[in-house]
Amino acid sequence: NKIEKNTVVAFHYRLWDQSGSEPKQLETSFGSEPSLYLHGHQNIMPALEEAMLGRQIGDIFSQQLSPERAYGKRRPNAQQRVPIKHLLGQGKTKPKIGDIVNINTEQGPKQATVIKLGLKNVDVDNNHPLAGKPIQFDIEIIELRAATAEEIAHGHAHGPGGHQH
Repeated sequence: NKIEKNTVVAFHYRLWDQSGSEPKQLETSFGSEPSLYLHGHQNIMPALEEAMLGRQIGDIFSQQLSPERAYGKRRPNAQQRVPIKHLLGQGKTKPKIGDIVNINTEQGPKQATVIKLGLKNVDVDNNHPLAGKPIQFDIEIIELRAATAEEIAHGHAHGPGGHQH
């Protein structure tokens, strides 16, 4: 059984920032639920989906991605002033410089980094926090199955680690 279009893939990953002198682990799914995605439906970044094609259960591999193939190059003019009340999930805690915050946009929630604080507003950098950085994924393929008709219609995997409706 190999990964192809309309395969639901369960995998564990470690995500590394490769931009410094030493790689820095940013996230891992090991020790919790594996991630789930529906292959061929752009549920994960294209370069990673490409690396998954043809893999099998038990495969363990690392995939290094240049900034262009990961989260893109940094855009120099990507700053914006946002009312603090427009930050999602902030509650009553005031953000600090360097915090990653979620902002509601016309395209849905987006991550941004706080670069300046005001009384009612914050200035944020709208670049993805990993924009301009080379990254590496360490992947272990846990499980493969054929997608259901509903998953194919919805364009994503359902169940734990996937899309919950």
